[in-house]
Order: sequence, then C-alpha cells, then structure tokens
Amino acid sequence: MTERRFDGRVAVITGSGRGLGREYALLLAAKGAKLVVNDPGSSMKGEGIDAGPAEQVSQQIRAAGGEAVACTESVATAAGGRAIIQAALDHFGRIDILIHNAGNVRYGSLQDISDEDFKSVVDVHLMGAFHVVRPAFPIMCAAGYGRIVLTSSIGGLYGTHKVVNYGVSKAGIIGLNNVAAIEGAERGVKCNIILPGAVTRMAEGLDVSQYPPMGPDLVAPVVGWLAHESCTITGEMLISMAGRVAKALIAETQGVYRPAWSIEDVAEQIDSIRDSGNLWLLPSVSGYIDHLQRSFEMARKGGAQAS
Repeated sequence: MTERRFDGRVAVITGSGRGLGREYALLLAAKGAKLVVNDPGSSMKGEGIDAGPAEQVSQQIRAAGGEAVACTESVATAAGGRAIIQAALDHFGRIDILIHNAGNVRYGSLQDISDEDFKSVVDVHLMGAFHVVRPAFPIMCAAGYGRIVLTSSIGGLYGTHKVVNYGVSKAGIIGLNNVAAIEGAERGVKCNIILPGAVTRMAEGLDVSQYPPMGPDLVAPVVGWLAHESCTITGEMLISMAGRVAKALIAETQGVYRPAWSIEDVAEQIDSIRDSGNLWLLPSVSGYIDHLQRSFEMARKGGAQAS
C-alpha cells in the first residue's frame, strides 16, 4: 500500500496546541506537511492567552525535522481568522489544507445560559470556522486546489443537555460545509466534516471510567485522509469515535403530496409523512436541486413516487 504523504503541502490547523488538533498536526507533519500550529492557549472557557502549547508543538515538529510555525491568534474574530491564514502565506507562501478544530466549553441549560456564554462558544466554534474559511477559500479556489476539514459533533446532530451554545454551533457547521463544498466543487476545493469522539481536555468533569479506548490517535487518520489529495468525497460528514468510523447522513422521507392541505389533513397523514421506508438521500453538492426536482416531480405526478 502506497503511503499517503503531504510533501509540499501547507496546512493550517486551529486549536492544535493540545488534544485532537495536536494529534492532527503531528501526523501531517510526520508525513511531510508544513504546519501553522494555531492555538491561543486559552482555558477551556476560552479565557487567557498562553503561547506555550502552540510553540511546544511547533518545536516538536521542528525537532523531528519538519517545518512549523506557531500562531496564537484567535479564531473568534474576523481579524484573527485573517491573521491565521496570513501566517501560512507569510511563512510558506501558500495554503493547501485548513482544519478547523478550535473549541471552547461553557455549560448552561437553555433556560439559564447567559448571553456571554452562548456567544463565546458560537464565536469560537461556528464563527471561528467562518473566520478562517472565508480568507482561505478564495486562495484555494485561485490555486485550483484545497482541502478543508471542519469539526462538528454528534451534539450538533442530536443535541444534549446544558450545551445549547455547542449544539447550535456544531449544527451551523453543517451549513457552512455544504456551501463550501458546493462552491468549491468546480475549483478543486473539497470540504468535509469530522465528528470526533476522543477523551481530551474537553472531557474534564465527565465520568469516562467506562469508556472504551478513545484517544485522539484513533481520529487523526480519518482527518488525515480528508485532508489528503486522494480524498474522494466532498460535502460529507464522517464520524470517528472509539475506533468506529462511519458516515453521518441527512435524509428526507418521501412524504405525501396533496394539491391542498388542512390541519386535519396533516394530522391524518402524519404517519405516512414520517414513514422512513423510502428515504431520499441527497448529496449536498447536488441535493438542493435534487430536492426541488423530486418535489416538483411528485406534484406533477399528483403524488406518485419520484424516482
């Protein structure tokens, strides 16, 4: 099997001073990539600045014979995002790979969370993704090549208690991923999502005693493939948790067509509306148009199945 390497490629990885991001950085660097190790070194709540984590990873890469530069700018602002991408251009003259992994945690139930805690998490996870994708994307499109890996979560797909800020952010990442994949499809730029599960700093306070092995090293190879030139997919979501790798899907039921509806009609048809026996699985790159075409076809056929 031919080794997949990143010789000549330049990668920017946010939140790569510790945890999952650090594992991604070390893996790509070991396979030849030049790295911008971005991490402001903040606490898990996103407070404070410490250049240590990013510099330590950069030094480790350089000590092993690789090339890396530390960057402590924050993804939470548009200016910070531009500075992170500019660091790649200033030091290496290009950007081929962008992995947005930066994150923070502020717990709070929907009825109790403060505006500040909600915004702080959205600013790093969701707005942070936009703040780095926005300046990197046109550069990649102009070069005719790019690999973007965004980080979502099963918390964005299914939700969980006391992290509405996190759930909203991770769900929003899916929309950004879809648009980047669509707009990058004809320009050689692929964008996908990793939904990782690993025991890192973000698991502090949780009882993980019954968890199976869930180290960042189990996730990194999946991210490595998504970041590689041989990646064959775009606009998709891959789960990596405890050694399991899977694809997450957004689907529609076929639904029910009627030329007119009343509230009572919806009540009467709800089971058929929700029937998942004939799902529509529409790829993000063409799904918007596919959705319209199939829906219109059902209307033209008066409710007959759209193929």
